[in-house]
Amino acid sequence: MILISTFSSLSAANNEIQFNTDLLDLEDKGNIDLGYFSRPGYIMPGQYVFKLSLNHQYLSEKKITFLESNQQNHLSEACLTPDIVQQFGIIKQIQKNLQWDHDHQCLVINSLDGMTVKSDQSKGTININIPQAYLEYRTENWDPPSSWDEGINGLIFDYNVLANTNFKNHRDQYDLTNISANGVLGLNVNEWRVRANWQTNYLRTSNHNQSDQHNFHWDRFYAYRALKNIKSQLMIGENYLNSDLFDSFRFTGFGLMSDISMLPPNLRGYAPEVAGVAQSNANVVISQQGRIIYQTQVPAGPFRIQNLTDAISGTLNVKVEEQDGTVTEFNVDTASIPYLTRPGAVRYKTSIGRPTTFDHKAQGDLFATGEFSWGVSNGWSMFGGSLNSKNYNALSLGFGRDLLFLGALSLDVTQSFAKLPQQNNLSGRSYRLNYAKKLEEYNSQIQFAGYRFSEKDYLSMTDYLTLKDSRLPYAGKNKEMYTISFSKNFPDQKTSVYLNLNHQTYWDRSSRDYYNLMINRIFDAGSMRNINVSLSATQNRSDSKDYGAYLAITLPLESRSSVNYAFSYNKNDFNKKVSYYDRINERTNYQLNVAHSNNNSVSGGAYITHVGERARVTANINHIENQSTTLGANLQGGLTLTAKGVDFHRVTSLGSTRVLVDTDGIKNIPVKAYGPLTTSNFLGSAVVADVSSYYRNRIRVDINHLPEDAEISDSILHTTLTQGAIGYRKFNVISGVKRLVTLQTSNGDYLPFGTQLANEQGRITGLVDEKGLVYLSGIQINQKIVANLNHDQKCFITFTEQNINIDEGQTVVCELGHK
Repeated sequence: MILISTFSSLSAANNEIQFNTDLLDLEDKGNIDLGYFSRPGYIMPGQYVFKLSLNHQYLSEKKITFLESNQQNHLSEACLTPDIVQQFGIIKQIQKNLQWDHDHQCLVINSLDGMTVKSDQSKGTININIPQAYLEYRTENWDPPSSWDEGINGLIFDYNVLANTNFKNHRDQYDLTNISANGVLGLNVNEWRVRANWQTNYLRTSNHNQSDQHNFHWDRFYAYRALKNIKSQLMIGENYLNSDLFDSFRFTGFGLMSDISMLPPNLRGYAPEVAGVAQSNANVVISQQGRIIYQTQVPAGPFRIQNLTDAISGTLNVKVEEQDGTVTEFNVDTASIPYLTRPGAVRYKTSIGRPTTFDHKAQGDLFATGEFSWGVSNGWSMFGGSLNSKNYNALSLGFGRDLLFLGALSLDVTQSFAKLPQQNNLSGRSYRLNYAKKLEEYNSQIQFAGYRFSEKDYLSMTDYLTLKDSRLPYAGKNKEMYTISFSKNFPDQKTSVYLNLNHQTYWDRSSRDYYNLMINRIFDAGSMRNINVSLSATQNRSDSKDYGAYLAITLPLESRSSVNYAFSYNKNDFNKKVSYYDRINERTNYQLNVAHSNNNSVSGGAYITHVGERARVTANINHIENQSTTLGANLQGGLTLTAKGVDFHRVTSLGSTRVLVDTDGIKNIPVKAYGPLTTSNFLGSAVVADVSSYYRNRIRVDINHLPEDAEISDSILHTTLTQGAIGYRKFNVISGVKRLVTLQTSNGDYLPFGTQLANEQGRITGLVDEKGLVYLSGIQINQKIVANLNHDQKCFITFTEQNINIDEGQTVVCELGHK
């Protein structure tokens, strides 16, 4: 191609650019077509697919109609329909002033002062600029509700499978195989998300005789949708009460509640966090009232699980299952930060239904509950609510106070009234004090600190349901609870501290305590850099006492590997262990270890994790000398099926929001949002899971790993999705052979200089140089390439297996035709 240098003048009459072709260094100056460049921004009337960009931020991809402009001759303008304008998030006061044309279907652009609309057909983008003062509040990563996408219809199937097999070395002992799994089957229809949660378990014991036990259970059936205009969520079916005032219990009915996840990130709450120490390669299972919320495998040593959703409320049961069969259990309280609301705003939650058991049977009378929080002023919030049924009623009232630099505080009192069969009526009160503080100047955070005292005759709904049904086991009535979660960083000393305390007493059984402390420090010693020392200590005490300590020193080696020396103490068992850790690549890492305990037993093991494109896989093996060998594995992934594409994919949060990426039918296109790359399958589809709800997600194509025969015009797309949505985004990918050819029409003329060529999808694939020379990309066998000539005439090129391998610069005939 040659470098063109021209002078042009702008006609005042028609806004056309007049090119001085005498300055072009061409032999044939009569065979020139610069019509595409004579009117800036001109697009022939018709419908085209464009990406919309608002103030340099991607909105969506829409089919846009271009019409001849009523204001300016020889120009065209995009018709922005009411549905499109709604995505801009224009404030209501300004919306009243908007004017419309073409039967109220197209926005009159100049009716909004300062608004500009510019079309770039080469990039397939319409750039819209609107003064920020006219738009709803938005941040760099958060969009207003008008920009939220409900996604497309489709089916999902997510799963998480854990398997362990223990082989004993002695004949009088039995081998044990345990496989447990849980998952979500879902259907998305317009705004509705229909979900069915399941869990299953298989247990085989074998010695002289073999015994198999297995079960399968549908945990929950429910449906929900977002009500964007009121920032709330409507849920129907089986649910667990999500309340800031009352304890959680299982019920069937419906609920309507303000959804804090729809608020900007700085106004959202905290998500629960679970920390502990595994003595060996272990399974960690987090459940609530029999429902498995999260399960995973962790290597020996401290662990912190921080990817639980902030929608979880109440007390969680954490079970750490070691490879030798030892089980450690403790509870984590997920009580939220003090219930504070912005001045003048009201948040609410309401539910109606019947309590149900884990096997879907009704357990109590019809109930109704409602609660609210009202922002009285800048510093004060009032909140309260009631839970009412025929034989159980509770009333709660409290206030919250923003103490500014001292943090936030809330206090509430709950009164319960219960009528039990063959017993006197019971009534009592429960008092609760909550505190939270983020000390940014000290790199510290008291995530949650609380105290609760319940009188002996106070009953929660769970207490009432258990007591009225004598067949159910009763765990005891709560008396006092202290809980605190604290973290602190010391940047200068490269040290961090994490502390979690939970103390619970009961009126009719022994108390229960759980303490966890983690200290981590990084320092240099001589030529050794970034030495990491970590100390963890735990104690879990109820009827029996479990306690342990873990001290580890990690020495980094060259590349990404390290050596770890660890000492652990648990129930009079002292272990010394040496581990070697290395990363093969960003997807795969492994750990090898050798350990020696105080009973002189020697063990060795390995642990490997691979984050694949279609699933996340972990595997481990551990051998204890003269005792046993244990094999373990964890497989986690999902399948998303829609009319626009299907793909197997990895997923962490089962049933969560995801995006189906369409790479225009081209396979092996690398896409990424979070975590390692995922390549599109043979259908040109890839699913990116674990994207955020109500938060702007950035999805991109890694152009450094594109196949050699593929090109892409825009490698980054953005989307903001409602909870549980299957988003859809399409990248315009051109794939095929690239050739330098000379184009002539069937009557022997060269194609005019400046002629654009496009494929069947309308994407530009080449621009004609002097004497018909053009570099074409994305050539597909038997696919037509179209050149728009003068006088509304076209010519067509079709490459076949015979002519696609021609020498560079060789002539190819473009067959003439008409529009």
